[in-house]
Amino acid sequence: MTPIRSARARSRKLLVLDRPAGPSQAGVVWLVGAGPGDPDLLTLKAARIISAAQVVVHDGLVSDEILAMAPASARLINVAKRKSRHTLPQDEINRLLVGLALQGLTVVRLKGGDPFMFGRGGEEMSACRAAGVECQVVPGVTAALAASALAGAPLTHRSLAQSVTFVTGHAAHGEPDLDWPALARGNQTVVIYMGLSTAGLIAGRLLAAGRDAATPALVVINASRDNEQRLTTTLGELGQSVQSLSAPALLMIGEAMALARIEGETAQFEGEASRISARVSA
Repeated sequence: MTPIRSARARSRKLLVLDRPAGPSQAGVVWLVGAGPGDPDLLTLKAARIISAAQVVVHDGLVSDEILAMAPASARLINVAKRKSRHTLPQDEINRLLVGLALQGLTVVRLKGGDPFMFGRGGEEMSACRAAGVECQVVPGVTAALAASALAGAPLTHRSLAQSVTFVTGHAAHGEPDLDWPALARGNQTVVIYMGLSTAGLIAGRLLAAGRDAATPALVVINASRDNEQRLTTTLGELGQSVQSLSAPALLMIGEAMALARIEGETAQFEGEASRISARVSA
């Protein structure tokens, strides 16, 4: 049995009963960013913390290779979330982390990407603080950084993108409440997390607010993993282009996305980047 399969085999549900603990018994919760999936993008500190964990509470997006870094004795608890399908509601995850720490355990809350980039790490940190549980945070490489770097499409560029904005593609209830006129300004990159199902709506809002329909867009699925996929399109065609795609996907919109390297399309999009750069400089 390979270490990776062994890691998955250890993943199981665990019933935890909250109970008081004295200061000497209290454990600690580490909110650790696992990065986008490639284990080589894990930070040294994250690898060290994972290797010392007694319990790993992990998302479904954490790769098998990274889970295999946990000690053989560690308990792995999968609290994977997908749209409309939660293994555990967030409030119960918060209680789980606190309950484990109050049992004196070293708990690693392992999250894809970075804990504070649309990862609800702030809610979990607040729950730990409210319960008097020590909580430490280890940042991770967020998906946008990996997707941008591997595609050769910079998030910022002196001629093409003087700013970058990270937004979420969905809200707790309905459409995300975003500043569409600000996001529609040219010469910037807009990165949309969890926006695959609302891509058409988002594109429509940006177009209505004045963003050029010809603005390049890059869609990256499974950034940094062996099965990564990239799609180049335009803002005007974004909604139609992603209809057959499945999550996890990242949408990046902006003039600098014309630099994205896609096999068979590189020359075309590099030419488009030169055209846009000349237009911006004029």
